Amino acid sequence: MLPFTYFRPRTLDEAIEALRAGGESTKLLAGGTTLYDLMKIGVEAPAAVVDIHLLRELDHLEVRAGELVIGAGARMSAVSAHPEVRRLFPAVSESLWRSASQQLRNMATIGGNLMQRTRCAYFRGGVPYPCNKRDPGTGCAARDGVDGGMAVLGTSDDCIATYPGDLAVALVAFDAVVDVLGPDGARSLPVAQLRPLPGDTPHVEHVLRPGEVITQVRLPITAVAAKSAYLKIRPRESYAFAFASAAVGLVLAGSPAEAAVIECRIALGGVSTVPWRAAAAEQWLIGRPLTEDAARTAGEIAMRGAEPGRANAFKVELGVHTVAQSLLSLSRSES
Repeated sequence: MLPFTYFRPRTLDEAIEALRAGGESTKLLAGGTTLYDLMKIGVEAPAAVVDIHLLRELDHLEVRAGELVIGAGARMSAVSAHPEVRRLFPAVSESLWRSASQQLRNMATIGGNLMQRTRCAYFRGGVPYPCNKRDPGTGCAARDGVDGGMAVLGTSDDCIATYPGDLAVALVAFDAVVDVLGPDGARSLPVAQLRPLPGDTPHVEHVLRPGEVITQVRLPITAVAAKSAYLKIRPRESYAFAFASAAVGLVLAGSPAEAAVIECRIALGGVSTVPWRAAAAEQWLIGRPLTEDAARTAGEIAMRGAEPGRANAFKVELGVHTVAQSLLSLSRSES
């Protein structure tokens, strides 16, 4: 790890000023569960680190004006276990406690989790492996390498790295918004717009402007969010990234035997370069009875456009199955 300057601001305004003054060579430290790892392997080499993990103004959670508001500095474990999160957004709670070990969840923050970088082995592998995300214009080693864990949706010729997070998948499903603050003031944007597709600029991993900090996440309180779940398929039961995951919400109407879908949310993780909202699958289900065939068709629609490589074609069928299983399990629990 290279030498760096460490700064612990007393206020959010001080943190933003430190970022502004330091420019691109200055990085934020929230929970510390990702940045230090990347610094140790040479992927990140900041000249200065601004530690915001003790800023109390970022650590809050409350229900107000029809929204659940979660501070960016709130710990993942605290948010997952909060009774209002479990009651109003079960999928968000599940996505958090399935994300990592208890020790990591106790340290990691909501804002830091949303800004985590890919776990692609070639991105983290350093000099021997070309990576357009790490070093623009060098190529994508994953394209001709071991691609079993790579994305099949939202890929490009320049990048097939999978987005690793769980929380953002649930947030995208339920129309969450992030509030940010920077040198030019405050603004808000949907979580779904926080990360662009890689295209030919995979090194552009988010749309935050220089010096901006995520201050909080806001989720509209809805009936479909209250009847939601998060399913994560992974190679082992805990502490592993998803091969495929789905955040789903479902509102049914009618008798249990012939209940039809009147509202639906579906988002995918583990199979795409960004958290993936399956809006077409949602719309197709509206007004239909949620049979096994309908659930599978929704999964197939959600995975349309998938472009598998040599070793990750299994993710297409796994994605279909994950969506179908999520919908059916949720409908049975609600009946």
